[in-house]
Parts: sequence; C-alpha cells; structure tokens
Amino acid sequence: MNKIAALLLLCTALFAQQKGTLTDTRDGKIYKTVKIGKQVWMAENLNYNANGSKCYDNKTENCDKYGRLYNWEIAMKSCPSGWHLPSKAEWEVLTAAIGGEKNGNSEDKFGFSILPGGYGYSSGYFYDVGNLGYWWSASEHGSYSAYQQYIYYINEYADDDSYVKNLLRSVRCIQG
Repeated sequence: MNKIAALLLLCTALFAQQKGTLTDTRDGKIYKTVKIGKQVWMAENLNYNANGSKCYDNKTENCDKYGRLYNWEIAMKSCPSGWHLPSKAEWEVLTAAIGGEKNGNSEDKFGFSILPGGYGYSSGYFYDVGNLGYWWSASEHGSYSAYQQYIYYINEYADDDSYVKNLLRSVRCIQG
C-alpha cells in the first residue's frame, strides 16, 4: 500500500464519526451523540430544565429546537452523569478535528449539528437566535468570566473568547 493510501486510511479511521444516543436519566430525554476523533460529544444542545435555565424568549418551542440557555454556574452542574462541560482545551481539540475555525454549517460533515441558539440575560432579554451560537466551557478566565465557544452561523466562523459568567449560553456535554 502506498503512503498516500495509508495516510487516507489512517485519517478516515481516526476521524470516522460514530453516532449513538445518550438517555438522561434525570428526565428521560434522549440525545444524539457523535464520536469525533477520540472525543464523544452530545450532538445537540442540552435541554435539561435546571433551576435558573431558560428557553430563548421564554418559549418552550425554542428549547425544543435549540436546547436551554444556562449561566456558567448552572452549566457547570447540568450535564448528565458520566458527562461534563468541556474545557477550553477540549473545545480546541474538537475545533482542530473538524478543520479549524472556518467550517461549513450547511454540510455538517461530522454530525455535530450546530444550531445557533443565541444568548440571553437572566433579566429576560435574548438576542441572535439563528445567527449566533455560544457554548460554555468549564475553563474560567478570572473570577467573573469563563471561556465560551461561539459560531457566527452566517459566515461559518467559529472561535472562542471569554465573557461574564452570568450570561445565558447553550451547553454541549462531552463524555468522561
């Protein structure tokens, strides 16, 4: 076998997606999961009704589509047993595995199913559903802020930054 064929075979095996499901025993909800590289991720946003979490615009149909929004403190405790809020480093591994900061939202080649659920404030104001998605990281950036992963859906750009912990963001959980 030539080197190019061996490299293609290795890359295919390494990044082959394995799809599955996770049942949250707290409420019986079933979530899609996907293995990308060596990581197993929820392939949809968490929709666990933790005290203090909210639906975008306080509408249940938005939770059904985009999952719930959580502040950082609640997000840190919201993943099902055996799963956790990913660190900044775990998000970076995922971003590298799917091809970096620019990735096609229309193709969803990896089965991660990013939906831009917008963001909100505990006071009840919400913004940018359908355009921007933000997901909390477990990694803090000082006393009052934590890292988040975000994607601008319209131009397919993903990156991370830090922001205050009391904003409402989506949650994706990672196994382990």
